[in-house]
Order: sequence, then structure tokens, then C-alpha cells
Amino acid sequence: MSAIEVQNLRKNYGGFEALRGVDLEVRTGSLFGLLGPNGAGKSTLIKALVGALRPSSGELRVLGLDPLREPARLRAQIGYMPQSPALYEDLSARENVLFFASAHGSPDAGKRVEEVLAFADLAERADDPVHTFSGGMKRRVSLACALVHQPRVLFLDEPTAAVDPHLRGRFWRTFRDLAATGVTLFISTHLMDEALLCDEVAILRQGSILATDTPQGLLQRGRSKLTVRCGLAEREHLIESRPEDLAEALRGYGLYPEVSAVAVRADTLETVVLGLIGEEAAP
Repeated sequence: MSAIEVQNLRKNYGGFEALRGVDLEVRTGSLFGLLGPNGAGKSTLIKALVGALRPSSGELRVLGLDPLREPARLRAQIGYMPQSPALYEDLSARENVLFFASAHGSPDAGKRVEEVLAFADLAERADDPVHTFSGGMKRRVSLACALVHQPRVLFLDEPTAAVDPHLRGRFWRTFRDLAATGVTLFISTHLMDEALLCDEVAILRQGSILATDTPQGLLQRGRSKLTVRCGLAEREHLIESRPEDLAEALRGYGLYPEVSAVAVRADTLETVVLGLIGEEAAP
């Protein structure tokens, strides 16, 4: 079953086309990553999915609901963490999270607020006003606000920006745990190591989807450098990255005893993504 369905989605701002016929399908309970450079349209796509902007054309459904025609039903079931924290700066972290819990009518709001504050490592600063927080701490408050009502679909726009590596690791472990319970996570990121943690990844450039695949599938679109040492001589081959390509390259050697070492250096996900973006940009 699909949690998110997008067909031929377009968004124009005057003469500028921010989204150019986007098609996507995201499975329920999956961790879906959206990759792309700044200005690719990632935030625009997420805002359309949560009903924060009106597309110029196309169809989209989240949990089977139209974000614009059925906003109240949808917003009760989704969480949204925007790229720039949308918080009440004069309120404390606890007051901000409690406000969002109350707005959603969350049962046991007080208990749930304390749980998400602890998860975001904010318990010691829970009563401090948000305007005294660093950028990374504000993002942690935003994440707590998005999680407090236990949404079925969670939209996260660059959730770990300005977050230290230790807490980033905790976030991603929790994201995986949420997905295991059936929560769908739609995460915009520019970090390749985070993309590798997703079940599926879409690459967006200038409002168009260049590719949608598993991280492993994307890696297999790259190339590998195969080095074979025969005695004192070394031979290098540049091959495709599928296991079948490696087997084919080695058949010519017959794996004789004098083949003492075989090394493969595959393209990184970053190299593959940049290659796809470069190919798309080429005339």
C-alpha cells in the first residue's frame, strides 16, 4: 500500500517552474529520501504534500487524502518539520511542544511532551525560552513538535542540519524504529551517508526527478575500478558496478593460481548522484 502518491505534479511561480511533472510513489512504513542540490525543489515538493501550497497542476494523495481538499483529516495524521524552525521564540521548549500537542488534541499530552523532549535531548533546557537556543537545538525542538502527536506520515526537511553527529545517529535510529512500526518517513537531505540509510531515494534536480531507486540500485549505476595483479604485473579495468559485470571481467583470467589479489573500488553514492545531475545538465 502506498502512503504517498504523486502524479505529474507541477508548480509555477510566474515564469519559473519549480516542479516539472513530478511522479512519486512511497510505500507505507518506508524510509524515503529526497536528494538534490539547493533550489532543486525539495522544499516545494514537501510543502505541496503537507498542503502548505497549491500546485499548479497534477495529482497528489497522502494517506489517500487530498492535502488541499481534506486538510483537517490529513494534518491530524502527519507531522511536518520545516527547513527553517517555525517556533514561538518567547516560549520555552516545553511550551512549544505542548502547544502543538494541544492543537492536535493528543491524548495524555503532558506525558507525550516529556517523552519527545527526552528523545530530543532537551529535558535539561525544557523550560528555557527558545530564543536562547542554538540553531541545532531549535531543530531538535521542531522535531519534537512534529513527533508529539504520533503521526502516521512524517515529513522532515533537512532534519539533521546543524545537529551534532552523536544526536544525528540517535535521530536516524529512531527514524528506523518509527518505520518498523508502520510510520512512513519522507526525508529531504543533502547528506549522502543519510541517503544510504533510506529504503528508497529519489534524486531531484531543477524540479524534475532524475532517478528513483534503492541506494544499492543507485550505486550499481556507477562504475568500479578492478585491479588484477598477476605476478608483478597489474591490470586495471573500469567496469559497471553490478556483480555480473565483475564476474564477466574475471572470466578472462580464469582465476588462475597466479592471480594473487583482486581489488574493486566502486563509485560512491555521491559520485553517482553528481554524475546523474551532470548528465541531465549536459546539452
